[in-house]
Amino acid sequence: MHMPTLIDGHNLIGQIPGIDLSDPDDEAQLVMLLRRYATRRRGRKVIVIFDGGVYGHPDNLNGYGVEAHFAKSPRDADSELIRRIRAIKRRDDWQVVSSDRAVVGAARTAGIAVVGADVFARRLAQLHEPKAGIREKRNDRPLSKQEVEEWMQFFGLTEGEDEEYY
Repeated sequence: MHMPTLIDGHNLIGQIPGIDLSDPDDEAQLVMLLRRYATRRRGRKVIVIFDGGVYGHPDNLNGYGVEAHFAKSPRDADSELIRRIRAIKRRDDWQVVSSDRAVVGAARTAGIAVVGADVFARRLAQLHEPKAGIREKRNDRPLSKQEVEEWMQFFGLTEGEDEEYY
């Protein structure tokens, strides 16, 4: 059983080199990293809460162990995180990723493990750096037709542009 993780999305984005909070697709970029993190261990569950932004948010960020939710404003994101923290039943099983004082305080009060956004950002960055000479064979498989279609849809590519992928 892997520790489910509740993440303060924009708080974490602010700590990740290469993703800027002003990028229109910053949430999607973070979700891609989180999917990689979640699929490293089968059954790992990640819930990420984002502040509502100026841009429309794609609904198809969910999947591969990651669930994304958008609050209406930054204040709502914090209160949504705190509401979810207080609702967690099996508190020893969970970890919360945030460096926001109010969110961290709520998690500590509830007795839930807290990982600072900077620390978690470093963990995600390590997924980028393959170990020299070592390849994880078990995860190294071609994408299924359905996975390819999901990625194509995610990146807004249409049928007909994709012949060379098969």
